[in-house]
Amino acid sequence: MSQLSSPLAEAGTGRPFSRLLTVVAAMAVIGTMVGATLPAQASTRRAAAAPAAPAASLSFSQAKAEGKVGSINWGSRCNVPTGTLKYPSFFAAACYAPFTGNNGGTTTQGVTASTIKVVYYVPQSNDPILNYIESAIKDTATNAQNIQTMQDWVTFYNHFFETYGRKVVLVPYTATGVSDDPVSARADAVTIATDIKPFAVWGGPILTTSFADELAARHVLCIDCGSGDTNSYFQQRSPYVWSLGMLPQQSIVHVTEFLKKQVNGKDATFAGESDFTKQKRKFGMIDLVNGADSATLLTDWKKGFTSAGINVAQYVTYASPTDLQTQAPALIAKLKAAGVTSVIFSGDPIAPQTLTRAATAQNYFPEWIVSGSALTDTAAFGRTYDQRQWAHAFGVSFGAARTGVTGAIPLYEWYFGHKPPDLTGAAVSVIDDALFYAVLQGVGPDLTAQNFQKALFAGAPTPHAITQPSLSYGNHGIWAGTDYGGVDDATEVWWNPSISGPDELGRSGAGLYEYVDGGKRYLPGQWPTETTKAFQKSGAVALYATPPAAERTPTYPSPAQSGT
Repeated sequence: MSQLSSPLAEAGTGRPFSRLLTVVAAMAVIGTMVGATLPAQASTRRAAAAPAAPAASLSFSQAKAEGKVGSINWGSRCNVPTGTLKYPSFFAAACYAPFTGNNGGTTTQGVTASTIKVVYYVPQSNDPILNYIESAIKDTATNAQNIQTMQDWVTFYNHFFETYGRKVVLVPYTATGVSDDPVSARADAVTIATDIKPFAVWGGPILTTSFADELAARHVLCIDCGSGDTNSYFQQRSPYVWSLGMLPQQSIVHVTEFLKKQVNGKDATFAGESDFTKQKRKFGMIDLVNGADSATLLTDWKKGFTSAGINVAQYVTYASPTDLQTQAPALIAKLKAAGVTSVIFSGDPIAPQTLTRAATAQNYFPEWIVSGSALTDTAAFGRTYDQRQWAHAFGVSFGAARTGVTGAIPLYEWYFGHKPPDLTGAAVSVIDDALFYAVLQGVGPDLTAQNFQKALFAGAPTPHAITQPSLSYGNHGIWAGTDYGGVDDATEVWWNPSISGPDELGRSGAGLYEYVDGGKRYLPGQWPTETTKAFQKSGAVALYATPPAAERTPTYPSPAQSGT
């Protein structure tokens, strides 16, 4: 397999939603998975040798290296001069040589000579947890609209990607319980594995690992199907369970490095209280802790801060955003009493609504440090926070600088000639397709979960870009040990309540994140040692009118208009 084509590239109107929420969520990161190598300077660690991709797949880059490009009929879906598929995305996936011959027929459960069965998990339409978060951003799409949008994406990917004589057949499955019910989640997994018998499952309940655990035990591959947080969790369930976003333990590495190099030991100049701006920063942390895994992550935060020489004067925790309706005032009071000038937030995207209102009610205006957690670094949610507080927010984002002219929704409209049934789903649910098909090309005809992992690990990291995160899996010298998370790099953002524009769902309004240095991204170990440039308008970008020159989108005739 050559490079990954990034599933973070096609989705969204710019900022792919970072990862499934730790507590509540309905969205995820999206993009294409592309093939260009990272610059040699991108990593200071020595990369372990990547496993070889399974045989019988031939990428354009491999054909070029072997001098075979001219002898292969690449077909109408390939742009031969660039070696990428002919759809309008700078991050369009690599071409693979068209397959002919015997694909081996049934290679594993859910795979035949002509089909690959995939279950698409759909939450209950009346799930109170998802309804709670979706109400905050006024998402009114129905399950039927979401399913149709996902079926359409499968049509798109079946058309462009090499699937070795097979086509993905999508089977929607509606959950029998709510997102935090481990009993119904496990029962759903059993039903899917024993009755439907798919090769893979896309999606799952967001507040329990039972669904993914059961699927892995029954040897069914699943992508984005649970709430596993640690690298060891995925390693123990290898090769069946896969995450798309950065794992929380990895995000801690980025945030502590950023704070150590650019924020710690300096005055709290961005606070809303004049007294704070003349004081050295005193950190406090608000963290979501609702179980053993999240408690372990809090311990990891503390270890990371200690290792980086960062003193956190006060930690406060909460178990659910609904609890904050009564608990927020007390939590804020603790931070204020401790003299905290700079609040590090790590939790769900609903909680800051209540927390910031509580802070304002107590006439407490600290700096708010964004840790890239669960959609808090999106305009869609940033606008729902008390703007008197969030005007002092800055920090790390694992999303990417936004551009209003590329992404999943324009791509959908280009291919189908009309708007998607589910606008939100078009931007975010396609992430599972993108990863699956990108790896499918690299696997070749012998499709198994083991070969899926080999191909995924063999793929080079996606391009180190501005408008999309870079992804990799396996051992590429970026992280210590084998990496089971997706996103690797990060950028710095700050909240500007005074500018207007579309949020990630295309809705106009006031308030956007500004991306420092135009959204320049850093791998772990690469953050520069300098004072943060947060709230410096010079060099910051909230929304690119057109993508950066190096990431311009190619143009192709719309199949909808040409009738092809």
